[in-house]
Amino acid sequence: MEQLQLIVRVADKEKAEMLTKILTSLDFVNSVELVEHKPTISDDEQDFFSLAGLWENRDITTESIRQQAWMEDVQ
Repeated sequence: MEQLQLIVRVADKEKAEMLTKILTSLDFVNSVELVEHKPTISDDEQDFFSLAGLWENRDITTESIRQQAWMEDVQ
């Protein structure tokens, strides 16, 4: 017998609990799991403000970046 998984995102916790009760009352529903999603910043993602000042005291312009990029393509 094939089993399928249905993911429903609900903004209101109270309504999510109500929907859970309704779904569990159905005879063809095997299980219902209520999971709170709490977004977190992964280690791969950096905080935007941690990069503040990265180019401070460096003479870098968009033009100098373009010139370097084109020089690499030509060689």
